[in-house]
Amino acid sequence: MKKSTKRVSVTLSAILGASLILSACGGAAEKSNSSDGSKSASDEKTYSFRIADNQPDNYPTVLGDKKFAELVNQKSDGRIKISVFPNGQLGDEKSVIEQVQLGAVEFARVSTGPLAEFSKQLGVFSLPYIFDNSEHQWNFLNGEKGQELLKSLEGAKMLGLAYYDSGSRNFYTNKPVKSVDDLKGHKIRVQQSQINIDMISALGGSATPMPYGEVFSSLQTGVIDGAENNLPSYVSANHYQVAKNIILDGHQRVPEVVIMSKSVWDKLSDKDKKIIQEAAQESVKTEREEWAKMEKESEAKMKESGVNIVKVEDVKPWQQKVKPVIDKYRAEYSDVLDAIDKARK
Repeated sequence: MKKSTKRVSVTLSAILGASLILSACGGAAEKSNSSDGSKSASDEKTYSFRIADNQPDNYPTVLGDKKFAELVNQKSDGRIKISVFPNGQLGDEKSVIEQVQLGAVEFARVSTGPLAEFSKQLGVFSLPYIFDNSEHQWNFLNGEKGQELLKSLEGAKMLGLAYYDSGSRNFYTNKPVKSVDDLKGHKIRVQQSQINIDMISALGGSATPMPYGEVFSSLQTGVIDGAENNLPSYVSANHYQVAKNIILDGHQRVPEVVIMSKSVWDKLSDKDKKIIQEAAQESVKTEREEWAKMEKESEAKMKESGVNIVKVEDVKPWQQKVKPVIDKYRAEYSDVLDAIDKARK
């Protein structure tokens, strides 16, 4: 009798566990089939998903996330709802990526920087001056090889749905820099990355890795001569108040990516997969427009505060300086670099 009771208990536990798993997986619910065995539109599953972002609510990537969620909701007639969680509410980029891998968070918007740990080829975006300009970058991202890089995440239990813009990174300094030769001897703060250290050395400067939170005071006190970032970050971190010179050299263009859990994707119908893929691609237009808008607002604020802005008309001298860096890493990224070269117009 005890064995029978134990067996019933185990069975009930298994059923309960399966029910909890189904409930947790995107909050899916399915109605019964019609009498002829087919499913009508009202019989399709409903889902409640989440997308994580570490940026503020009005940031371009978050506005792109919201457009993505809106389009999915429209295309699915309300069956698929995606809630946007900005400001790192669900964790920092690394922890969110891990949650997406496990299926605990269904979607996230993250930089290709940390994603390179999971798909080595994405590390190519850290290389300096591989893109001449924004048009060149997007020709590549929208091309065959760029889309292939998105698919490379599948081996890490993730799906790359779309690229988002994050502009270009540029040098800003205490003293004016008008050409690549003017960087010689400058102590430049960089992120802790060997590629970044190699880049600064090739340009004649002295790379100084340090936490982002220390950059303002280090610029103010002269511990460093300059730093580098995109325009919105240069302004939002108030670095433009202490480093009043910026040269728009665009040395790195590191795109963002909208990712999805592979385990969640595999449970969707072909119809719902198409809805999500299309919505992600269509949301790119909104994110890029918002990014361009924020860059213009940042540049206007820079001009108002008297920042000296130098635009690089010809990137070739800069590319020539860092050629040893590209050569050092070419073996790792040869196929991708070849495709980037072909994307030039």
